[in-house]
Amino acid sequence: MTESTLVLTAHPGDFVWRAAGAIALAVSRGQRVVIGCMSFGERGESASLWRKGYTLDEVKAHRRSEAEQAAKTLGAEIRFFDADDYPLVETPELLQGLIDLYREVQPTVVLTHAPSDPYNGDHGFAHQIALKARVLAQAPGVEGPGDVIGAPPVFCFEPHQPEQCGFVPNVLLDITSVWERKREALEILAAQKHLHAYYTDLGKRRGLQAARNSGPNLGLPNETYGEAYMRIYPQVTRELS
Repeated sequence: MTESTLVLTAHPGDFVWRAAGAIALAVSRGQRVVIGCMSFGERGESASLWRKGYTLDEVKAHRRSEAEQAAKTLGAEIRFFDADDYPLVETPELLQGLIDLYREVQPTVVLTHAPSDPYNGDHGFAHQIALKARVLAQAPGVEGPGDVIGAPPVFCFEPHQPEQCGFVPNVLLDITSVWERKREALEILAAQKHLHAYYTDLGKRRGLQAARNSGPNLGLPNETYGEAYMRIYPQVTRELS
């Protein structure tokens, strides 16, 4: 089966800050990557645009343009659900849209938010509905296009304040080879420019952790860039490695 990655994100910036490296790596291996963006982050994550006097429609259009440019830079497709944010809530249309997207993409890997974020309820909700749609997309009796999906592993990308979110970084991903691609995508998100330095520094710190934990098999140098993930479901394997 052709490998594919599905990224389910609450807001446009989330997939860039937290998972752009994983996206660019998957694309570099020839995988199809599809991003499902549940909202435009128009109310809660676009303060700089509101201060400039943008209307709601103008904010949405600006954030959509940023997300499309960032996805293109990373080599990924992107779909928008425009489900509103702050709060992001479940609707029949959003849930069915996510089920349909799972059935279309047939992902072999899923990336989404961590289960909890006391600073941003949209992120926890996105995690819950991403997993809910995954389970429903597996069920033959649930309406939706195409074939049911298998059981793709789910990796949660790192929240902004992991210590407060119960985030356990049990997967460290070496993104050094695509770091410049991630940096380009970061710089596209002008509406949240204040986060550029933070996520550049985080990439360096997670890379250093990856290098120190890599052992003789990978032997990563200290100038490695990395992203941290938390796996939700058990890894199934015939060999411990």
